[in-house]
Amino acid sequence: MNTDPNCIFCKIINKEIPAKIISETASLIVIQDRAPSAPVHHLVIPKKHIESVAHLEIVDEEIIADIFFTAKDDAKKTGLKGYKTVFNVGKEGGQVIPHLHLHLLGGWTQKEDIEKMPHPKLDK
Repeated sequence: MNTDPNCIFCKIINKEIPAKIISETASLIVIQDRAPSAPVHHLVIPKKHIESVAHLEIVDEEIIADIFFTAKDDAKKTGLKGYKTVFNVGKEGGQVIPHLHLHLLGGWTQKEDIEKMPHPKLDK
């Protein structure tokens, strides 16, 4: 497995630093975000070190499929009725840790929080 010894996510994957692990497979780890932006904020992280979506290669297509299916399964296990999936790409796109990861965000239950969500009619 390709890892970067200076990457915080690689260190979590290698169990060198602690994290709240939600689930783990041979190719992915799901952890709770340390600074959540939603009531449920999990990170789906491939164990292979890939800097961002911009650095994906065609050989990584299975990893991307695994990330999305894992997020879907995690959302179901967590009981989320609806959720967001987000990839931040590069510093200019809000990516803080240069290791590919998907944010799974959900769990909003307050009507006012749900009504603040972007809506197709408002995005025109």
